[in-house]
Amino acid sequence: MAERGLEPSPAAVAALPPEVRAQLAELELELSEGDITQKGYEKKRSKLLSPYSPQIQETDSTGQKDRNQTPAPTPAQTSAPSKYHRSRSGGARDERYRSDIHTEAVQAALAKHKEQKMALPMPTKRRSTFVQSPADACTPPENVSAPPDVTATTSSSSSLRPANIDLPPSGIVKGMHKGSNRSSLMDTADGVPVSSRVSTKIQQLLSTLKRPKRPPLKEFFVDDSEEIVEGIPRPDPNQPKPEGRQMMPVKGEPLGVICNWPPALESALQRWGSTQAKCPCLTGLDMSGKPVYTLTYGKLWSRSLKLAYTLLNKLGTKNEPVLKPGDRVALVYPNNDPVMFMVAFYGCLLAEVIPVPIEVPLTRKDAGGQQIGFLLGSCGIALALTSEICLKGLPKTQNGEIVQFKGWPRLKWVVTDSKYLSKPPKDWQPHISPAGTEPAYIEYKTSKEGSVMGVTVSRLAMLSHCQALSQACNYSEGEAVVNVLDFKKDAGLWHGMFANVMNKMHTISVPYSVMKTCPLSWVQRVHAHKAKVALVKCRDLHWAMMAHRDQRDVSLNSLRMLIVTDGANPWSVSSCDAFLSLFQSHGLKPEAICPCATSAEAMTVAIRRPGVPGAPLPGRAILSMNGLSYGVIRVNTEDKNSALTVQDVGHVMPGGMMCIVKPDGPPQLCKTDEIGEICVSSRTGGMTYFGLAGVTKNTFEVIPVASSGSPVGDVPFIRSGLLGFVGPGSLVFVVGKMDGLLMVSGRRHNADDIVATGLAVESIKTVYRGRHTGLLAVPQTCQARPYLRTFPLSVPSARNPLPPDLRVARVLTSFRIAVFSVSVFYDERIVVVAEQRPDASEEDSFQWMSRVLQAIDSIHQVGVYCLALVPANTLPKTPLGGIHISQTKQLFLEGSLHPCNILMCPHTCVTNLPKPRQKQPGVGPASVMVGNLVAGKRIAQAAGRDLGQIEENDLVRKHQFLAEILQWRAQATPDHVLFMLLNAKGTTVCTASCLQLHKRAERIASVLGDKGHLNAGDNVVLLYPPGIELIAAFYGCLYAGCVPVTVRPPHAQNLTATLPTVRMIVDVSKAACILTTQTLMRLLKSREAAAAVDVKTWPTIIDTDDLPRKRLPQLYKPPTPEMLAYLDFSVSTTGMLTGVKMSHSAVNALCRAIKLQCELYSSRQIAICLDPYCGLGFALWCLCSVYSGHQSVLIPPLELENNLFLWLATVNQYKIRDTFCSYSVMELCTKGLGNQVEVLKTRGINLSCIRTCVVVAEERPRITLQQSFSKLFKDVGLSPRAVSTTFGSRVNVAICLQGTSGPDPTTVYVDLKSLRHDRVRLVERGAPQSLLLSESGKILPGVKVVIVNPETKGPVGDSHLGEIWVNSPHTASGYYTIYDSETLQADHFNTRLSFGDAAQTLWARTGYLGFVRRTELTAATGERHDALYVVGALDETLELRGLRYHPIDIETSVSRVHRSIAECAVFTWTNLLVVVVELCGSEQEALDLVPLVTNVVLEEHYLIVGVVVVVDPGVIPINSRGEKQRMHLRDSFLADQLDPIYVAYNM
Repeated sequence: MAERGLEPSPAAVAALPPEVRAQLAELELELSEGDITQKGYEKKRSKLLSPYSPQIQETDSTGQKDRNQTPAPTPAQTSAPSKYHRSRSGGARDERYRSDIHTEAVQAALAKHKEQKMALPMPTKRRSTFVQSPADACTPPENVSAPPDVTATTSSSSSLRPANIDLPPSGIVKGMHKGSNRSSLMDTADGVPVSSRVSTKIQQLLSTLKRPKRPPLKEFFVDDSEEIVEGIPRPDPNQPKPEGRQMMPVKGEPLGVICNWPPALESALQRWGSTQAKCPCLTGLDMSGKPVYTLTYGKLWSRSLKLAYTLLNKLGTKNEPVLKPGDRVALVYPNNDPVMFMVAFYGCLLAEVIPVPIEVPLTRKDAGGQQIGFLLGSCGIALALTSEICLKGLPKTQNGEIVQFKGWPRLKWVVTDSKYLSKPPKDWQPHISPAGTEPAYIEYKTSKEGSVMGVTVSRLAMLSHCQALSQACNYSEGEAVVNVLDFKKDAGLWHGMFANVMNKMHTISVPYSVMKTCPLSWVQRVHAHKAKVALVKCRDLHWAMMAHRDQRDVSLNSLRMLIVTDGANPWSVSSCDAFLSLFQSHGLKPEAICPCATSAEAMTVAIRRPGVPGAPLPGRAILSMNGLSYGVIRVNTEDKNSALTVQDVGHVMPGGMMCIVKPDGPPQLCKTDEIGEICVSSRTGGMTYFGLAGVTKNTFEVIPVASSGSPVGDVPFIRSGLLGFVGPGSLVFVVGKMDGLLMVSGRRHNADDIVATGLAVESIKTVYRGRHTGLLAVPQTCQARPYLRTFPLSVPSARNPLPPDLRVARVLTSFRIAVFSVSVFYDERIVVVAEQRPDASEEDSFQWMSRVLQAIDSIHQVGVYCLALVPANTLPKTPLGGIHISQTKQLFLEGSLHPCNILMCPHTCVTNLPKPRQKQPGVGPASVMVGNLVAGKRIAQAAGRDLGQIEENDLVRKHQFLAEILQWRAQATPDHVLFMLLNAKGTTVCTASCLQLHKRAERIASVLGDKGHLNAGDNVVLLYPPGIELIAAFYGCLYAGCVPVTVRPPHAQNLTATLPTVRMIVDVSKAACILTTQTLMRLLKSREAAAAVDVKTWPTIIDTDDLPRKRLPQLYKPPTPEMLAYLDFSVSTTGMLTGVKMSHSAVNALCRAIKLQCELYSSRQIAICLDPYCGLGFALWCLCSVYSGHQSVLIPPLELENNLFLWLATVNQYKIRDTFCSYSVMELCTKGLGNQVEVLKTRGINLSCIRTCVVVAEERPRITLQQSFSKLFKDVGLSPRAVSTTFGSRVNVAICLQGTSGPDPTTVYVDLKSLRHDRVRLVERGAPQSLLLSESGKILPGVKVVIVNPETKGPVGDSHLGEIWVNSPHTASGYYTIYDSETLQADHFNTRLSFGDAAQTLWARTGYLGFVRRTELTAATGERHDALYVVGALDETLELRGLRYHPIDIETSVSRVHRSIAECAVFTWTNLLVVVVELCGSEQEALDLVPLVTNVVLEEHYLIVGVVVVVDPGVIPINSRGEKQRMHLRDSFLADQLDPIYVAYNM
């Protein structure tokens, strides 16, 4: 555990103010209850105590700690650094961020964590997922300690067992549970019930704080939206604040007036092209780095003239030219062809058309290519200039045409090679006017969000910038300049294409492709051409150092300026120092190194002037990173590990003026010790963002204001996008870029700084790109040190051998790293994405990730939300090989990044979760009642029609037993067909008339007596596939006086999963006999069955395939209607096997209620596509037709797998008006027939005949599925009003059923946050955090429901959430269990309201939460209709952070985050939320789901996901009713039986 930053003694605590002591006590309590992580506790505690630290130090001298000490991070701790001992091929470390000082700091920070054990289980990955990983597939370690309690949730105990569909855990049977209270199912891991635990917590808070917070009475909960926003950390009162005076704008030296400066850049070209035609202007290199062509000023002038003439006169007709002055054209040239580009650029300037240089598109979907297309479209570009070689290399279609790039306008491509250009007439001259504010060219710039904008540069700014550069760099005619930069934009364009023409200089352009093969090529060019100036980046300095051994005889003595153009990068100081130390012996002068700062908008912001030999070098600033995160300049004197050393980038440009403004809000001038955005005012900056007037005003027309808000002068400034300050002597320092700024919890972090920290985790001193391996010199005397020390860089050679006390350790090249932030849950979260070496093992990668998290936490005091590793060279690249950050972020957010390793750490950085809910003590029945009355609300109750007032003329009323009714029908209507069974082809395979069914039942009853020797009241298991045989066996049992128990037969191909359920029901029901078919009987006694269960102890098994023609002498008649008719066994979604007893009177009442609700008569025909083994499905399949006399067309759901059209085709064929199905059937049709509606039409299927299509369910209505089904089949006549649902439970299988009369089902939108607090708040459609609920059909005749508080057992008011209690004549008699549990029976089947019910009605508890709402509609009785809305099962709810969550809500959110999620399920494990998702796409997408799932659950449900499990389709067990078996899934997960693709532990 991490040490606490401040640990006062009891005496010191006693000296603190009372409110602080109260807050400390509350923090301690939250930590003990698991409502806050150790990390969060330490941070909040340190924050509380920091204002009193002097007082604490005086009181307790032994408690002095460093206030800046950072607690150890919660993520994985590693016991040793990663053991890298293999060489890496391909990819190179981004050397912009290399810093020996920072590497040492990072290693020192990591040393603090070295002794700590790895607390985080490694992710589990299936070996087949990623071929590149050599690590063996690993499973969750069995001895991993339980994860920390971070959610204050509860867990239910469960035994380990295989995941079986409809398989309850051994011994978990309703009625056998010892506890009588439902809350006992939700005990915490230590056995303390939730209610008592929360009560204890409240009592402690009451005694500590003395002033309890009381929520409003009318709601009993506090809305947490304001609390979340307030939960974002507020500014720390002790944070460093700027103390300096307000800065004033800093002016550069005046821009000198030189008489021979031309009036325009084109004039300079004309002058040199005419007078100095043979002077070299530009030299290009071939792929080996050797000069291949030199463009003279004469050639440049003549070719530019030819191109200008061709563009204006030869592309169209005289009357309709394609181009006219002011039009924009695209310049598409590769980076290794500067000559053609320069000719094209100056040709455009001479023709007065505006060039827009862009990169060569390599594929149709280049990273950022679409945004480039948007820029071209907004500029109105229809013409692209390119070279012949480049045109041939562009991607083509099969017809040979250039492909249409995504997002690009249609372009006409023009080749600018000389042979295709027309020579202008002698009298034709270009129009060269003095430079003005008209646009000269447009330079593209990519914003932080990835959008591409065009910075328009005027001819005047282009000229003035050249003049300023010439003066600052002291350029003179004839100088040679080596340019390693991109010549199409930024400093490479300004120095290498503009300033050289202005000053008649010679540029040697070294392409990026040459640098990759010959890193020393630019140094060789400086040596060969005696160049005075070189334009490089830090990357080029490092590559030259790597290749230094290849050629030592080079001299840099001629260099007077080594312009480091990314000197604005804070990490450039290390590069410059290292390069100088190595090449000073080759003549490099220290004063020649000139860093500069540039941006597309302000162009060159500042540049260090070439120094005078012997003059002191400019100073450096060693800044505190903690101060920088608050935007304040503080010199770091304490903790060198969190220091940032920056070098200056020189002074303001000649003729310019600079100020620093606050980076957010109005452009207020900063104080002298404050970090802000650098703004520049001069004639040398950009003019506008092309076509974006609003953004232009905020960037190019900024008027700084003082702290009072008054403007400072009237000179407009340009925002540069650079963060920095002006130091002593007006030196400019840059500490970062606006695009890399990450605002996390009110503090600013720079992406480049975090990249540098990540790269420094590996102990790399030298890295070489390509086939060579870097060398790391490590003194043998330092091997025992906790971290590797850095030494002055020296490269061993023959002249400079390694000292004898040094050994050479081979190291690996590092990753390329991208850092960005994503907005999750009201704050920005840091995401780090790195490329992984192809040969890295899982353990190496995981250790590196763990150490990166530790390093970032220690150095920057900020948590990383997500750290992902992707395969090497898969991140989207910029044209010059860098990482395309915005595209990477986009891929991450849309789930297309395809990482191979991922680590989510939400617990570390999400600190703004609302406080866990605290249940209010003392809210008893009386106060609930008073609350309802005060609010003017009626008690929430509803009832169906009264059965006693409904008259029936049918003779069936005189029969009390179903067996009597069948006998009566066999006599009265013997040939009336009651049942028709269809196969997959839609053919009738079996029918049963009243007489046939009666005779078949008699034979079965006879066999039961003869073979089974059964007595009346014995239980008989019916093991049949769905069909008429099952129905006959059921009535045979009734005729014999036996009690039938219908059981789903085991699956022949999956006996190990399905047979144990059969065995358990046989054992629990104490069945004396099993009736089945010959096929199933053989299966029960087979060898395969013996492997799953004990087949020798089956009760008597009788097959009913060949029955003797024998009838019973007398049919059994029960002495009383209260006698048991049948047992209904079912496995709940929580894995509980429950058997309920149905009496004859309940059966009779159930059938009568359904008949009246659905208007079922002998002339009616219904279609049933349901499983007939339990609940309402069994009643509709077996009971209702015999009672009502209607004909049932039976469609076994399994037949639909062979013929998806079967159900709908049957409905159409028989013109069925009423049909019943399950959600699984509806989902099968919706998914399987989604694109075959036209096929249905061609088959003549018309569903307009359907009056009611009822989904039989025991859950909240799945509105989305119902709406999809209705919308899909609307085109074939299905009425949306026809689709409805039922509601039933174990205690009463049919409570609601839509029926034929009455109003349509109503819907409401409720607030999800309220539901979590067990309240209902109705909201409008489209409201945030809203949930659509549908009425579960109409309440059946004879049924009464009341909504009750499950804890107080008192009724609640209308539109209030509570448990649904039911009273009806067809309620089950009780649970059928091995041991009678009177307490449970009374609590669930015969319970009374605690108040408000004078009649003392006996109610049955359904175990479902819901509410009743009185609507404006009129019911069949003429009264206002009361709608019942089911929210979810109490047993399934997850109690997390004191709130009640319904799994379906979380699952719905998760299911829609990615197209490849087929299904998902959630459960809790040791107080952590576990999300299991089925992946229907490629296994590459598995890890993409982890951050998406974590994000959506956090955003929509305020929960942190603990574990994300990605599995194959079909792994989540779903029962025959389409309900997820979450507890089975949980047990399979714990038993490591899921064979997951990936398991991510977000801890």
